[in-house]
Amino acid sequence: MSQSDDDRPAESHGLPALKMDEAELEALRQVYSDLIGFVPPRIQARTDLLARLDPELLTMQEAMRRRAMYPPCFDTKTAQLMLFGMLLMTLADAARLHAIAARRAGATWEELSAVVNLAFLFRGLPAANLGAQIIQGMAETET
Repeated sequence: MSQSDDDRPAESHGLPALKMDEAELEALRQVYSDLIGFVPPRIQARTDLLARLDPELLTMQEAMRRRAMYPPCFDTKTAQLMLFGMLLMTLADAARLHAIAARRAGATWEELSAVVNLAFLFRGLPAANLGAQIIQGMAETET
């Protein structure tokens, strides 16, 4: 029985072996699991690729992310609500991830909806529609 291309380790696709310790890589990813509940596919891909090709850059990226995402003047919920709104303004699909993180950090449905309403004021119905879709989808998974 042979493995399909999707089941093969990345090395078989021509990428080099990991240059970063697997425990260190897992620790970097655990931050995402703690915040969102899982490691998003794009984060998984970026961390895998850089752990193979440029682990120093991966470490630098994650340090910058931690510094910017967790300013001492904001709690996690507030920062995640702001990121949710910022990403709604650009209609980015990552808005969903930050809505989930805000909810996990204690945001209420009313707070999430208020962020959507703020985005609506300056981005219009596309932001309102995306935000409502995100919140509705989250509510379905919580019940």
